[in-house]
Amino acid sequence: MDIDVDLIRRDLAQLVNFPSTGGSDAEIAAQRWCAATLTGLGLEVDQWKLDLDALRADPDYPGEEVEREEAWGVVGTSGPGTPALILNGHVDVVPPGEAETWTNEDPWHVREVDGRWFGRGVCDMKGGVVAIIAAARAVSDLELARPFAVHTVIGEEDGGIGTFGTLRRGHTGDACIIAEPTAGQVVAANAGSLTFRIEVQGRATHGSMRSTGHSAISGFELVHRALGELEDVRNAMPPEPFDALPWPISVGIIHAGDWASTVPDLLVAEGRFGVMPGESFADAKTTFEEAVTKAAATDAWLADHPPAVTWPGGHFAAGHLPEGHPYGDEVRRAVAATGEPDPAIVGAPYGSDLRQYAAAGIPTVQYGPGDIADAHAVDESVSIDQVVACARAYAELIVSRCR
Repeated sequence: MDIDVDLIRRDLAQLVNFPSTGGSDAEIAAQRWCAATLTGLGLEVDQWKLDLDALRADPDYPGEEVEREEAWGVVGTSGPGTPALILNGHVDVVPPGEAETWTNEDPWHVREVDGRWFGRGVCDMKGGVVAIIAAARAVSDLELARPFAVHTVIGEEDGGIGTFGTLRRGHTGDACIIAEPTAGQVVAANAGSLTFRIEVQGRATHGSMRSTGHSAISGFELVHRALGELEDVRNAMPPEPFDALPWPISVGIIHAGDWASTVPDLLVAEGRFGVMPGESFADAKTTFEEAVTKAAATDAWLADHPPAVTWPGGHFAAGHLPEGHPYGDEVRRAVAATGEPDPAIVGAPYGSDLRQYAAAGIPTVQYGPGDIADAHAVDESVSIDQVVACARAYAELIVSRCR
């Protein structure tokens, strides 16, 4: 099976050129590109407008963290019947930050240097999407006994409404591989995550008389220390296949104060709370809120003015391949058949659409080009060889499952 790197290069350049941040018009345009590309490969394509109101009203709605007025789903199938394999990739990306911080000052243009492609989304995860397309192209002339399907989705970065809508559409299969960056490993389990918001009150006064007020920043310092202690307790003995610190607590945004010489009377912090496998969202929220309440009780001001905790944004449940399921080893054999090293099966500390397929009863793993450490970064990059190697592995997996 031939993998054409020049066509991968072309596809990636075109796909990265769409600045497809969540909720943007380019997110829609990227899906149209995927639909046209899959149609060109001879797949039967279902392209539909997601009923956002109905999905948001569903009790299992995974949440969103961006405003989105329109969204589209795209599924390409190679033939009739239930697909023996689903290949999933998301086309939405996170914002690139200030363009001038990028080496070529254009995150939406693919740059090739020393065997790597650079650009927003090349790692997370448009490199994986074009590897899927390359695999579908490579097997297009083969006679397969069973079909495979390609799911391209939106909204993965802010909750997963794209995959949620695809599954609600009725698109299913016997197994799924997600082309998220895994650094040569097979990810068979994900931790979950919730987005928290903490509002800490203070009492404003002139900075020269700060002892007569109460700084919201000082109050948050106490809460933040308590969250660090909670993180230590929750991560003390992670189970296999997870490594150290699989469900961290991270504060990503802090806003406080509106004048340099005024003691701030409000601090708002937002961050990410890792959810353990088997832990319900309700239990996770209770654990977090109790830690904040307990910390506040040790301070006279906070005891009378308790911090408020809310839960905006996406709800990423944990997910995993059932223990002992043979699909993980099947993926490993497909990788090894391409001449790549036999990949280890590991757990990942971040949430992904894996948990949605797993919840639908579809055995699912992640295996894709790049390293999660390069995702969301300035000068995001992916190894060209890895993209090609993953395309070969996907093609091998299609043949092994569908022949």
